[in-house]
Amino acid sequence: MPANLSPEYKKAQEAFRAAREPQEKLECLREMLRTIPKHKGTEHLQADIKSRMKELTDEVGGPRKGGARGGPELVVRPEGAGQVALIGAPNAGKSTLHTRLTGSHAVVGPYPFATKFPLPGMLAHEDVQFQVVDLPPVSADYIEPWLGGTLHNADAVLLVVDLSDPGCVEQLTAVEHRLEEKKVDLVARVPGRPDAAVHLPSEEDPRADAAPPAEGPGPGEAVVEDPFRLHVPALLVANKADLFEDPAAELEVFRELAPDPFVSLAVSAKSGQGLDRIGPALFDLLGVVRVYSKMPGHPADNNKPFTLRAGQTVRDVALQVHRGLAGELKFARVWGRSAEFDGQQVSGDHVVRDRDVVELHW
Repeated sequence: MPANLSPEYKKAQEAFRAAREPQEKLECLREMLRTIPKHKGTEHLQADIKSRMKELTDEVGGPRKGGARGGPELVVRPEGAGQVALIGAPNAGKSTLHTRLTGSHAVVGPYPFATKFPLPGMLAHEDVQFQVVDLPPVSADYIEPWLGGTLHNADAVLLVVDLSDPGCVEQLTAVEHRLEEKKVDLVARVPGRPDAAVHLPSEEDPRADAAPPAEGPGPGEAVVEDPFRLHVPALLVANKADLFEDPAAELEVFRELAPDPFVSLAVSAKSGQGLDRIGPALFDLLGVVRVYSKMPGHPADNNKPFTLRAGQTVRDVALQVHRGLAGELKFARVWGRSAEFDGQQVSGDHVVRDRDVVELHW
């Protein structure tokens, strides 16, 4: 049966996908349930919305009396220019990689499933930072029941494999299948940015330019889109490259056997080889845009930029500066790559580019 989803529902669904705070997500879900057409074709989706609303209501409500909900947090509040989840099979070296990238105190052990709960840390790249979250390993036999929910805040995934393990191709396939069961699909590019490709600092990756396969319903089919299925861009990190004389050749063999479209990096968490390329690759993968604020009559503040995504606008900058006043924005002046000339007066719909300086006028 056709879903016949209304424009109001679609707008609420897009707002839910863009929301980051639990309370904001909950409000979007309420609007989705209010506006969804009530018929047999949407019964399953209505049930999913109600189930997700219950989960978020419990999360927003906080611990119950008596400490019944005590214990480690399973959902990490996003920080920095983007949240990046470390995903991989047991003993792929995720925790060692997390320690080298962020200086964290992740539990590192020569046994599987040493990581039990999410552990965040910050990876610096130029004047921005990415939040890297170490997560429990995923295997063909087991995935933590809560891991799919934790990934709802992730902007990207670092998919870690042990390049020296003869079974790494099968392990990678198992990880992807397990994530699919949790409604998490790993993709090569940020959804909505079909032109985006990761540009590596010192080598070309032909997979970055490969067009994604066409998707969509067949003739006569009516598909209700699942708003809770995630499409998370991934960067494949082939660890333990220090064990090979020619890591690039070994990586190429691996990619021939595992023909995923992800851009791949050969690194070593132990020696540090290749780790300096992860920050730039994430920056390009996510389409990070840095914008520096400027007060009228004062120089720009070049110390801490606001971070946005490719295609976002001056109005999005205003929302980060002061959400309550964003609706009162009159105009802005812009210096940088998006401006036709320095100090150009623009509206809130003006698309900003990396390293722009923006002066907001309310």
